[in-house]
Amino acid sequence: MNCVFCESPDVQSRVITRNTLAFSFPTNIPITPGHILVCPTRCVSSFDELTNEEVLAIMDLRKKLRASIIKILGVEGFNYAWNEGKIAGQAVNHLHLHIVPRKEGDAGITEYEPRKFLYRPGSREESPNEELTEIARLIEEGLKD
Repeated sequence: MNCVFCESPDVQSRVITRNTLAFSFPTNIPITPGHILVCPTRCVSSFDELTNEEVLAIMDLRKKLRASIIKILGVEGFNYAWNEGKIAGQAVNHLHLHIVPRKEGDAGITEYEPRKFLYRPGSREESPNEELTEIARLIEEGLKD
């Protein structure tokens, strides 16, 4: 398998929404409930490889998904991030924007020092596909209106 985001049936079964140049799905190891990824449809590894149209497509999905996540999960804030390169923590060589919903008292980082706030401390066990499919369904439902 060359790219898990492009070729994995599990990832493709969790797609929440897409447009002509980007798609979104819940990550299988969420930092918080509702943690989703937005990827360009074209498999590129860095932000600078994106066309202006792809950047706009990713940002369009980010805006729509943000509104849905607020409505469905009642979150109070977000962390947005992407990693470029293995040394920066990029585990899948397909650029992806992390959308991490935040609520008062959620598990994870309470101080926002850049070297610390991206990763949830403690166990990060893989979530069952059924749980991820359900969160995808809920967020997709929130897109309707």
